[in-house]
Amino acid sequence: MRRRLRALVTAFFALPLALAAAPSAHAADPTTMTSGFYVDPDSSAKRWVAANPGDGRASAINASLANTPAARWFGSWSGAIGTATGAYAGAADSRDKLPILVAYNIYNRDYCGGHSAGGASSASAYANWIGQFAGGIANRPAVVLLEPDSLGDYGCMTQAQINERRGMLSGALTQFNRQAPNTWVYLDAGNPGWAGAATMAQRLNDAGLRQAHGFSLNISNYFTTAENTAYGNAVNRELSARYGYTKPFVVDSSRNGNGANGQWCNPAGRRIGTPTQTGGGAEMLLWIKTPGESDGNCGVGAGSSAGQFLPEVAYKMIYGY
Repeated sequence: MRRRLRALVTAFFALPLALAAAPSAHAADPTTMTSGFYVDPDSSAKRWVAANPGDGRASAINASLANTPAARWFGSWSGAIGTATGAYAGAADSRDKLPILVAYNIYNRDYCGGHSAGGASSASAYANWIGQFAGGIANRPAVVLLEPDSLGDYGCMTQAQINERRGMLSGALTQFNRQAPNTWVYLDAGNPGWAGAATMAQRLNDAGLRQAHGFSLNISNYFTTAENTAYGNAVNRELSARYGYTKPFVVDSSRNGNGANGQWCNPAGRRIGTPTQTGGGAEMLLWIKTPGESDGNCGVGAGSSAGQFLPEVAYKMIYGY
């Protein structure tokens, strides 16, 4: 808020140069319009700590997890989506903080994996939903991660379904450009263990990456920041060679402190990573998946559902065991 006027004036005079230098849809920089990242006051970790103040794990979870800026995920559970994103972005804006939001409601979500299956009831329903999502944010500064896994989850889809998904993502980016001019949107690009850099570069471009601010890596996964940085740079080399442009990228560092052990679904022995910040080999390191929230009914989260907060898993992740 307090730096918004200066940022907007700077962006206005820089606009012709920015458009010439890169195919970026946004001139405003939401990180300069705010004073740090927003801590979700209603995160699963905060709710658990508040409900269990006498638990021996509460102090560590509160200190290491609950007060670290992290993303809030929005989907069918969020109710009237424009109201929900507007309230969240508005609360952050009133504190001069930058909120991180995840849009996770694409039609046929997690179609091949299944642990997080669901999403909008049709492509047209999704178009309506994501339009309201963007409209709720409006002119407030924000960071949005657009549909985690959506470009990696192609293995069992028909070409018609892939084309439909590309259209939904491209349409979503158009809505943010029209309605949320101070939002940086990152189109999700999976992780280094999913698709080769050349394949992912093509998928990103085909889904409208030119309209986005950048792409995101490692959401809900465990690969190290160094591995993700190398992969992001490789994707950018492919984008440059094939399509003539590159994009910034962000890395989900929330659970990558011990790296990956080859498993993606609630593996044991993982550790929290570098807290949300700018830089770190990427444009930003973000906590996108909340440490301690289950990946599904698997691994050390057997018997849980995706997104359920597991205090013992969270506690062990703080110390890496």
